[in-house]
Amino acid sequence: MRGALAALALLVSSVPPAASQTPIFGSGRAERAPQADHAASAFDFYVLSLSWSPSWCAENDRGARTAQCRKAHGFIVHGLWPQAESGFPQFCRSSEPARVPERLGRSLFDLMPSMGLIGHQWRKHGTCSGLSQADYFQTLRAARERITLPPALNDAEERLTPAAIERLLTEANPGLTPDGLAVTCDGGKLDEVRICLTKDLDFRACREVDRAGCRARTLTIPSSR
Repeated sequence: MRGALAALALLVSSVPPAASQTPIFGSGRAERAPQADHAASAFDFYVLSLSWSPSWCAENDRGARTAQCRKAHGFIVHGLWPQAESGFPQFCRSSEPARVPERLGRSLFDLMPSMGLIGHQWRKHGTCSGLSQADYFQTLRAARERITLPPALNDAEERLTPAAIERLLTEANPGLTPDGLAVTCDGGKLDEVRICLTKDLDFRACREVDRAGCRARTLTIPSSR
């Protein structure tokens, strides 16, 4: 994930929550997802963002001070983002608490090993889903379980092209097509994989997300071991 955003996500749990805001637009299946029932759910689809943890740790926490970097993670969930066909809502008004309770947050540590990241993702993106905290994170878990990560990525050579990474993912996930995902990079390293899903967590095309993918010829993939 991009260094500045990820660092903010780890630190944000110590900052008092901001007051609820109206939506701001930026540029840029284990089970069916729970259905939202209020105005914040005015979006078109989800983006499941999976971060390659070794890249973030190499850039932001070489000393392994954070819990995330003390363990050998591969992909972790960065977030589940409500997305419009153009742009995305963020920091929406919600009747739910701004803070995520410790018990709920820790139940997600197998996917997102940071209370700061979990809280930040809820405030910025989860509030725009129109779901309760519990239902949003249930949907996030269901979205992650929808994806098969090819073992070849964990055992990848030191460098791969973005197209090769996309090919591994589409081969492992029938129905997923190259125009329904994006590989992102930061400093020549694999950063994230972003996969577009309908509100029912089916694969779908998302041209704006796809166009924002990495244009590097090859990417370094730091080891997850």
